[in-house]
Amino acid sequence: MDAQAPVILPFGDAALTRAAAAIRDGGVVAVPTETVYGLAADARCADAVARVYAAKGRPSFNPLIVHVSDLKAAARLAVLDDDARALAAAFWPGPLTLVLPLRDGAGLAGAVTAGLPTVAIRVPAHRAMRALIAASAAPIAAPSANASNAISPTRAAHVAASLGAAVPLILDDGACPAGVESTIVAGRTILRPGPVTREMLAAVLPVAPGRTAHVSAPGQLAHHYAPRKPLRLDAVARQGDEWLIGYGAVAGDDTLSAAGDPVEAAARLFDALHRADASGRAGIAVAPIPEAGMGAAINDRLRRAARR
Repeated sequence: MDAQAPVILPFGDAALTRAAAAIRDGGVVAVPTETVYGLAADARCADAVARVYAAKGRPSFNPLIVHVSDLKAAARLAVLDDDARALAAAFWPGPLTLVLPLRDGAGLAGAVTAGLPTVAIRVPAHRAMRALIAASAAPIAAPSANASNAISPTRAAHVAASLGAAVPLILDDGACPAGVESTIVAGRTILRPGPVTREMLAAVLPVAPGRTAHVSAPGQLAHHYAPRKPLRLDAVARQGDEWLIGYGAVAGDDTLSAAGDPVEAAARLFDALHRADASGRAGIAVAPIPEAGMGAAINDRLRRAARR
């Protein structure tokens, strides 16, 4: 085996034991969640968190999401008001991140919050991440397991191709079911659309898309999730030497969903972008995606990926 290649182990007891030991020792491992693969470290260990930033080439002003086992664990790190508790009751465990006031004495490494008085936190649903939290007995800081601003990883092979030796161990539990990063909410403001849609949130609280005055959570940079090749959106046909990613009635070299199902499209989005980027074509084009429901999250990622 190439000495520079990460070790990829199928999820199971042996892999989990090894991964948890690495976390306890201040190391980093890649682990799947229901959204994308994350680059995991003990959120309390400054050296471990520094390794995450270094492996990704991530700017230090961009905070990380902390993954915990349940609401009680979240409340030890953050202050939850009635709105936050209502959203947590409706969508945790699951792909919803809440930006909350950091509790005094939380014990998190300063780099996790980028020095802000808030923390981005969620309770994941995926068995691999939940098992790693339990086995390591640690809150887990875990941004996406890819080089900063590159296409997010939804398979173990994506992680290995993007980070290489920077991540020594990858837990492989197949493709991530949601396929796009978690929804992020601060108060009643949606900072990043995701699998928990605006319509789903609005059934619990009156929410609206918006921004904060500073980067208070991941996924707020204008240029992100980007392939190496130029990306053209709302394409109904191929132009020149493009790899066309279809949707619905628009066929292509690949398709996000021939049936026009936005949930299926979200699950396939980053995998399709990885294939397009690896093709021999000079550019990438993507068919129009309706904005409703999961379409908002897909279009958010595509618009950021297309910015140069």
